[in-house]
Amino acid sequence: MTFNLRYSNAYDGDNRWALRKAEVVDLINRYHPDVLGVQEALYAQIEYLDSNLQGYTYIGVGRDDGAKAGEFAAIVYDTAKIELLYWENYWLSPFPDQVSVGWDAAMPRVVTYAQFRDRKSGKQFHVFNAHFDHRGEEARLQSAQFILAQIEKFKIQEERIIVMGDLNAEPDSPPLDVLKALLKDSFEASRKDPQGPIGTFNGFQSESDPTKRIDYILVLNLKVKSYQCIDDRRSNDLWPSDHMPVLVQLKN
Repeated sequence: MTFNLRYSNAYDGDNRWALRKAEVVDLINRYHPDVLGVQEALYAQIEYLDSNLQGYTYIGVGRDDGAKAGEFAAIVYDTAKIELLYWENYWLSPFPDQVSVGWDAAMPRVVTYAQFRDRKSGKQFHVFNAHFDHRGEEARLQSAQFILAQIEKFKIQEERIIVMGDLNAEPDSPPLDVLKALLKDSFEASRKDPQGPIGTFNGFQSESDPTKRIDYILVLNLKVKSYQCIDDRRSNDLWPSDHMPVLVQLKN
């Protein structure tokens, strides 16, 4: 699952984090993905998830200092099903190992990488969870190229790979063209018809279904059994976040 949580903004009115956080946790616990990539989560939000989700822990850092400051692109995983072997965080810039703003981006952006082992099958897989910049076209393109370069650097092209996140780019855009040169878009590759709205960004507009698809789960050497854009609402009929969570079922 990938889920942009919307950062904790006191000016979000009825959509502010304090009013929706319990229902966000309920949603995640209800669907209980093995692996969850979250975007825009501030440290207090990450800690809330960590304290209230059942059987999960997380990896990731704040993008502003490499520790707790700023938004995380954290990977949350079910410790009973998944074993963490290695993880790293990179800034999406020409200087990926230090806090930095890349190309024409408006702010620092990060990707969290992890190597996992499925405890039941023993098979290993790799996850990249990213949040691309919302303004910089060149930054989004270069960020996509960076992820492919890391795959080549790690020499994992023949292994199971998941790339997910809020890419701030629509399906026919250059960054997606770059990624889809190697990976498959799970929306397009699903063996079953995709479920839920096509769009993943709702902007907290609860009166209409979203049409803008900018959140993705892309895969390599994995079969996509199903794809769902989750359109569950809060008890007051508002959205849990300004993005929809996307859930896929994969087969080794």
